[in-house]
Amino acid sequence: MRWDNLFDDLESQLENELNADEVDLRAEEERLRLGRLSLRSRLASLSSSAGPGGRAILRIVLVTGDAITLRPTTFGKDWLAADLVEGAGRAQCVLPLAAVSGVILAREQVEPSLADEPPSSARVVDRIGLSFVVRDLCRRRRTVEICTPTGSLSGTIDRVGRDHLDLAVHDAGTLRRSRDVRQYRLVPFSQIALIKMS
Repeated sequence: MRWDNLFDDLESQLENELNADEVDLRAEEERLRLGRLSLRSRLASLSSSAGPGGRAILRIVLVTGDAITLRPTTFGKDWLAADLVEGAGRAQCVLPLAAVSGVILAREQVEPSLADEPPSSARVVDRIGLSFVVRDLCRRRRTVEICTPTGSLSGTIDRVGRDHLDLAVHDAGTLRRSRDVRQYRLVPFSQIALIKMS
């Protein structure tokens, strides 16, 4: 009878150790998964957590210190496009992810942001960089407002280089006419905090 108790006790100890190893392994796998998450994937997961067709509202702090509220519509390689939620009118924007200083999350947003990014079926937009988007705005001759750490500039993008753009600075809401252009400004992509289109 004592041998049976001894073997039952040993079996129980072995089972507890195996379970503890399995729990440790799962915890380590989760730490590795979290270590591979990028800001882009967390924002995309959070954005899609609003359900099919819905988009979550995000509160973003820019490197300029300004906080904006937006509803993402598209995620690119190093940028996101969104509808600005605050302010008058319906404005859209392009936000370089490098310009994000922080994301303000509510308690209920933390867990959804940690989920794996939804599969994207190898969409082309996932590989498109910021320069491609800026070139498209240049082709369309859209009047934009470019926010930088030193202030905002309104105008039309004339040319796009590898790491910068040429902006013909003129009043918002006016067409780009030579007589209305106050100056021409070269703006490095690294200084762009936000591009607004109304």
